[in-house]
Order: sequence, then C-alpha cells, then structure tokens
Amino acid sequence: MDASSAAWLVHDTRLIICCLIAIATIIVLISATKLPPFLSILIGTFIAGVGAGVPPEEVAKAFSKGAGAILGEAGLIIALGAMLGALMAESGAADRIATTLLGFGKGRALPWVMALVAMVIGLPLFFEVGLVLMVPIIFVMARRSDQPLLKIAIPALAGMTTLHALMPPHPGPLIAVSALHADLGLTMLLGFCIAIPAVILAGPLYGNWLSKRLDVKEPAELGELFSAKPTAKRQPSFGISLLIILLPVILMLGSTLAKVVMDPHSTAALTLKFLGEPLVALGLAVVAAVICLGWANGISREDVGGTLRKSLAPIAVLLLTIGAGGGLKQTLLDAGVSQTISKVAEGAHMPYLLLAWLIAVALRQATGSATVATTTTAGILAPMMAGLAATQSSLVALAIGAGSVFFCHVNDAGFWMVREYFGLKLRETILVWSVLQTIVSVVGLVGTLLLWQWLT
Repeated sequence: MDASSAAWLVHDTRLIICCLIAIATIIVLISATKLPPFLSILIGTFIAGVGAGVPPEEVAKAFSKGAGAILGEAGLIIALGAMLGALMAESGAADRIATTLLGFGKGRALPWVMALVAMVIGLPLFFEVGLVLMVPIIFVMARRSDQPLLKIAIPALAGMTTLHALMPPHPGPLIAVSALHADLGLTMLLGFCIAIPAVILAGPLYGNWLSKRLDVKEPAELGELFSAKPTAKRQPSFGISLLIILLPVILMLGSTLAKVVMDPHSTAALTLKFLGEPLVALGLAVVAAVICLGWANGISREDVGGTLRKSLAPIAVLLLTIGAGGGLKQTLLDAGVSQTISKVAEGAHMPYLLLAWLIAVALRQATGSATVATTTTAGILAPMMAGLAATQSSLVALAIGAGSVFFCHVNDAGFWMVREYFGLKLRETILVWSVLQTIVSVVGLVGTLLLWQWLT
C-alpha cells in the first residue's frame, strides 16, 4: 500500500469518526443541556468540520451556504404553507374538510383515511410541501375526532414519505430511474406495489401502537394557529376548501405531466412547468385562499393581512433549525463524506439490491439528504447495472429510494420539521420520524427482494 493510499484511509477513518462525534454532541446538547437545536447543530458542525481537517473559515462558509440553500428551497415553502394553513383555519375551510373526512371514516377507520388522503396529496408533491398542507388538517382532525395526535399524524406522515421515497416523479426515484436507464412506467407500478404495505405498516399500524405508548399534546402556538375558531361570516363550501388545498397538487402534477409527455420547449409545457414550481404553486394557493376563503367570505382585508402576518412568528424556530441542518449537511459534503462512502462501496461484493440499499443508507446517514444519497448511489452503481433487464433496473432504483430514507436523524430537515410542527422532544421525534422512516426503508428493501425473486 503506497503512502497516498494510507493517507486517504486515515482521512476516511478520521472523517467518519468526526461525523459520529458531531451527531452525538448535537444529541447531548439538545437533550441534556437543553440548548436550542440551532445552536447545538452549529457547534456540532464545527466539531465535524474542523475535526475532519477543514479550515474553520471554510466550515463557516459551508455552513452559511448550506443553511441558505435549504432556507431558499424549503424556508419559503414553509412560510407560504403557514400562511395557507392559518387562512384555512380562520375561514373555516380546515374545519369543513375535517367534517367531511370524519363522515368517511370514524374511530378505527380514521387513520386509514388519513393515510389515503396523504398518499393522494403526496403523489406529486415534495414532502415538505405535502407536510405544510397536511398539518392544519391533522390538527383539526385530531381535535374534532378526540383521538391522539400521533394516531392521526403518523399515517399522514407515512403516506407522504413513502411516496417521496418510492414513487416517481419524486426527485429521488426519478434520478435513479434516469441514471440506471430503468423504465419509468414499470418503476412506478412496482413502486406502488411496494408502497402500499409500507404505508400500512409505518402508518395506521405503527401509529396506533405508538399513540398508546407516547402521549403527545398539540403544540401551543402552532396548535392555536392551525386550530383557530373560524372568524368568517360564512364558511366556505367543501368544494372550494378542497380546491384550495389541492391547487398546489394539481399545478405540480401538471408540471410532472408536461415533463413526461409534452414537447419540453412548447409554450404549454413551459407554462405548466412554471406553474408547477413549488414556490409558485403554493404562492398561487395562498393568493387564491386570500380571495376565495378570506375576502369572499366576509373577512376584512385588515383581518386577512393580520392572519397572514401572525402565521409567520411560530415558524421562526423551525426555519432556523432546518437552516442549521442544511449547514451541517453542506459541511460534511465539503469534507468529502460522499467520496469516503463511495470508496467503500466500490470494493464491496454483494447482491445488487442489498448493495444499492446499503450505499444509500450510508450516504443518507452521513449527508442528511435523500437526493444526495440517491444521486451518488445511482452514479456508483450505473456502470455495474448496464446489462440488467428492465424489471431488475427498476427494482435497483427502488432499493436506492428505500435506502435513502433509512433512520433519518439530526442532519435531516424533515426531522426538525416534524419535531417543531408537532412539538416533540428529541427522543419523541426519533420514535415518530426516524423509526417511521426506518419501517418504510426496510419494507422497501424486503419488497424489492421479494419482487426480484418472483419476477426475475
């Protein structure tokens, strides 16, 4: 072994150890010393970066870059979602939707209804967008049905995150399909077959089990914001209420169809892709809510403006926290953690599906990004998969997607969104979010293995 190889191996070991120390430090600072998550993650980032040999000033730059990127992408979406949720509560639209859904399913059937609704809403949406749309409905449904919050929330979370991991046209599966030259339609069909048992196990079944063992109360500020008593002179109809919340879904689905079946340079395709951008779709939904749920129902312009303004204060801590998570992710990427894991993967000899899943798991644990995990894993495996049949390529793509959501933790923006939205402690967030995603990931792996044996 030459000197350069030895030096690289030393760096690899040092980087992995620093990542583990940083994550442990963040957990201890939040749980034991009760420091705010933002400050805890900032400290952990410098421990990981400086310990891995990155100059302190470069760590600061990487943190700022990562925080800015995640806030530019998810922060504005969360802000618009908070505005939309507050308007739906104040106008009575959330109450109207909850009343109708309660008519379809009560008692034991309600978690199954929530899982189905979340799957429909989550099919074309990014997870962050789906979550900000579903949170107001979850709070109102839990309050109106007098059921534990987790019993309603977990099925909704499972429905959205499972589709995000396993179903094109979500970014992760779509990237894997493209890199592995898999068939898009076949991957969607197989992904749907795997998604159904994953949602059932991680959603209604796990939610029912955990809600009996973990008593989580509605968070004060967000609960008050999203469960406010309607102030409109008259409630909007169910049709208008549903149309407003589904407007981003429809616009983003139109964007997806434009990318798949239309000439990419046509005016219609360009228009649909513009309207389907998450920021544009949610912005249009907020404007529609202002007009159709607010002004049209007798809420004054001053009251509508006040509702929009007061919706932003409760999410300030959430925005800082997910920004810090983005900073940690970027620092680890700049330190070379993806290359370290890629080097280990290239020397591994095991079945394709298990290899794909394990590489994606390792990259997700290290970087906190499903997209990074999926893109890197697909890039590593693409040369090895050149001769696979269409069914096999699709199953490898799905195994990568399943691995990319395994046990998401403190470097994941979704982890902090779930924690802040539902007012959870760190341990509770792990039980609700990390374990839920692990169930989805493991079921996804098992499903791909079974289909590989059956179909190939």
